[in-house]
Amino acid sequence: MQKKGVFFIGLCIWFANLAQAQKLTFAEVDRDDKGEVNFEIIGKLNGNFLVYKNARWNHKVSIYNNEMKEIERVNLDFLPEKTFNVDVVAYPDYFFMIYQYQKKNILHCVAVKMDAMAKKMSEPVEIDTTQISFFSDNKIYNTVVSENKESIVVFKLHKKNDNYTFAAKLFDKQLNLVSKARKLLEYDDRRDTYDNFLVDNEGDLLFTKDSKEGNRSNSNKLSLHVVNFAKEDFAEYKTALDKNYVDAVSLKIDNLNKRYIINSFYYKKSRGNIEGLFSFVFSKNEMHSSFQTFSPIYDSIRDVAKRQGQLRYALDDYFIQQVIVKKDGGYIIVAEDFNSQRIGNNGVNPWNRWDYLNSPYASNGYYYSPYYGYYRSSGFSNNSSIRYTYSNILVNSFDKNGKEEWSTVFQKDQSDDDNESFLSFSVVPFSGELHFLYNMDKRNQIIADNSINVTGTVKRNPPLKTEQKGHQFMPRFAKQVAAKQFIMPCDYRGFLTFVKIDMP
Repeated sequence: MQKKGVFFIGLCIWFANLAQAQKLTFAEVDRDDKGEVNFEIIGKLNGNFLVYKNARWNHKVSIYNNEMKEIERVNLDFLPEKTFNVDVVAYPDYFFMIYQYQKKNILHCVAVKMDAMAKKMSEPVEIDTTQISFFSDNKIYNTVVSENKESIVVFKLHKKNDNYTFAAKLFDKQLNLVSKARKLLEYDDRRDTYDNFLVDNEGDLLFTKDSKEGNRSNSNKLSLHVVNFAKEDFAEYKTALDKNYVDAVSLKIDNLNKRYIINSFYYKKSRGNIEGLFSFVFSKNEMHSSFQTFSPIYDSIRDVAKRQGQLRYALDDYFIQQVIVKKDGGYIIVAEDFNSQRIGNNGVNPWNRWDYLNSPYASNGYYYSPYYGYYRSSGFSNNSSIRYTYSNILVNSFDKNGKEEWSTVFQKDQSDDDNESFLSFSVVPFSGELHFLYNMDKRNQIIADNSINVTGTVKRNPPLKTEQKGHQFMPRFAKQVAAKQFIMPCDYRGFLTFVKIDMP
């Protein structure tokens, strides 16, 4: 009888801790947010939370107070009808919207400054224009911002014949023009990839280029490009892959230690099996490579990381999703097991990593804006569908010299047909740990919260759970807006809405 009493008291304490573990505050549902909606969580401005939404040619900003009540809904009627590629750069009390629109055969890139209530602080200002042909890709402008928000770069890549016209403009945080850069880049669309455009805290623009020896092989050439606006200098720094191959390259800036970190999985032969992780670390102070390493992933980790099959195939569906830099110059690589398969009248088409990477429709939102999402409240109704599968998460930690410190795997198994919005994960840093948030079961509305500290110790925290019925969470698009506070989109019975989560 005494044991039962102790157990009952312990259970009550556990439930009490669970109830106090986090607070979920849901926004009211906007009945217009149904169907296909693009959205971006702008952030927390003057104590309110702003979210940009776009459905067809309708653009608006919803403003929520601390209780997630919508206090203002601002229709952005000044945006031209054919506006697309809207980027947002937010500060504590204002933000910029940088957008494109097409009029006849002219592309216009325009910026407007908005206050914390989404009201125009100035009239829109044209940043650049480009004349394009009828068959050209019209999504050529992109915006990147430095970690300290002091530098904004708007750049374009305009393909013409076998070259890219690369042009970039550097602005300060008030969008005053600081400098320009322009260069003609050689480009073979069957073999070359320019990717990972970032700007560091000193206003230098970076990007990577990888090249293949054949149209359907992995890349065997990889270089880092640095654009110094102040000196009007373009510099290229080549890696030595030592007869190895890479794909899906990732670039991360370590502003504190003034280093640039390139990571990729590597292969010993083209279209072979993944052997391990490649790292190339470049010192900005010394303007040359600090080191590069090839770190094999051994069978003990492969056995935990694999879903099924032989160990040599265990990593072949993994993609780097995020890189976190540590204060001492070390870094943590987070990768996820992902594949997609088309299901139709002829059965299931087998997944192929190389076909996926060579597809013009392949994309990875995690490198650019993880908070910009696409929401669709219903699936396709044609004769075939796509099944998305997001499985285990592999985490590898390296010291400042590229030596592996530890590895761990978070086990999960997620799949959905025609909609990947509820799959994958987000990483939220707070209280000295990295918290990995992902749906345990979409139907039960439970989000797993597993954290890891700098030594690799994993802790299972109380899950995020709501008693309100009908909400389905989208953790992959969560945005941290304060030290222990973040906004997460979710679906409520076919409508897009948002939830504020306050951690203890």
